[in-house]
Amino acid sequence: MKTIFIGYYWSNYLLLYLYRTLKPGGIALMYDIVIVGAGPAGANLARLIGEKYKVLLLDKRDLENNNPERRMHKCCGGLLAPDAQKMIAKLGLGIPKDVLVDPQLFAVRAIDLTNNLERLYQRFYYNMDREKFDRWMVSLIPNCVDKKFNAFFKNFVEVPGGYEIRYISDGREATARTRIIVGADGASSKLRRIISKNANAPEEYIAIQEWFKCSYPMPYFTAVFDEEITDFYSWLIPKDNYLLLGSALRHTGNIREKFDMLKRKLMQLGFNFEDKVKTEGTYIYRPRKIWQFYAGRYGVTLIGEAAGAISPSSAEGISYALKSSLYLAQSLEKGIDGYFDRYKNMVKDIKLNLLLKNLKIPAMYDPLLRQLIMRSGLKCIK
Repeated sequence: MKTIFIGYYWSNYLLLYLYRTLKPGGIALMYDIVIVGAGPAGANLARLIGEKYKVLLLDKRDLENNNPERRMHKCCGGLLAPDAQKMIAKLGLGIPKDVLVDPQLFAVRAIDLTNNLERLYQRFYYNMDREKFDRWMVSLIPNCVDKKFNAFFKNFVEVPGGYEIRYISDGREATARTRIIVGADGASSKLRRIISKNANAPEEYIAIQEWFKCSYPMPYFTAVFDEEITDFYSWLIPKDNYLLLGSALRHTGNIREKFDMLKRKLMQLGFNFEDKVKTEGTYIYRPRKIWQFYAGRYGVTLIGEAAGAISPSSAEGISYALKSSLYLAQSLEKGIDGYFDRYKNMVKDIKLNLLLKNLKIPAMYDPLLRQLIMRSGLKCIK
C-alpha cells in the first residue's frame, strides 16, 4: 500500500510539473531555442532548424493572419539585390510571382546633387512587396515550430540550464524557458543592447520613407547623393502605381528638415510628391568598423542586422540575414554543445565582406572621387 501511495504521489507531481512547464499560461514553456524576430533572418533560421529542435519564434507583427487592423509594415525599399538573389539560390528557394511587383528593375539612375551630375548604370533587382516576402518566408517554416505573433520581447533572466524570457503576447505577459536565445530583431536590437551594453554598436541612422501615388512609368531604381542632406544616400523606387521616396539620415535633431529639403531639390528636377499615401520609418545600422559586427555570446546569439550584418555602402541586409542564419543553422547541426565557437568561425567571411564594402565607400560618398568616376563614364549606360 505504501509503494502504491508513493507511486501515486510522484505521478501526480510529474503531471503537475508538465502542466506548469508545457501548458500555455503556466509557469513557462520549455524550448531548445527561442528566436526573437521573424524577418528573413529569424524565419530562415526557424525553417532550417525547426524539425531538429523545439523552437519558439516571436515577432511583433502578425505574419500569418492577413488582418489589416493588425498590420505593421516594415519600412523597406523592397528590392532584392544580386547578393540576396545569390543567397536565395544557394538555399534552393524560388520566389513566388505574387511576391513581385511591377516594374522589374535592370538599371540604377545615380543623381549626384552635390556635383550636378547624373548617370545610368546596369544592375539587376527583384522589385517585390516586402510584407509578402516576409509572409512567404514564414510560410516555409515547419508546422512543428511554435510561432507567437503580435508578441513583444521584454527581457530575459538566466535560470539553471538556460534562460527564461518574458514577452507580451496579445496584451498578456508570458514566459518561456530555453537553452538558447537568438536575436534576429534588427537594428537597435533589444537583445544586443542587453548583452553588449551598447559597446561597439554600429552607427545608427533613421530611414524615412514616403509613398506617393504615381501614374508615370519609371523603369529604374534611383540613388540620390547630396552631402547637405546625408552622408549616406537617398532613393526613389517605383512600385506598381506608387513611387517610394526614402533617405537614410543621421540620428540628429533636424531629420525632418533634411527630408523636406530632399523633396524640394527633387521637385526642382521634375519629380511630383503631391499625392502622399503614407510615411514609414525605421532604424538602420551602418557598421563602419569590423568590430561593430557582434555575434553575441554562447546562449544569446545574434544574426542578421542585430549582429551588425548589413552593407555599410548600400544598406542591403537581406543577403546577410539569410547568410548569417544559414551559418547559425549549420553550427547547430552537430548539437548545441560548441555551437557558438563554430558560428563565430563561420561568420569570419561576413566580417571580411563588410570590410570590402567599407573600402567601396570613398568612391561612392566622397564628393570629389564620385565626381571623377561619374564624369569618366566608367561602366555607365551610354
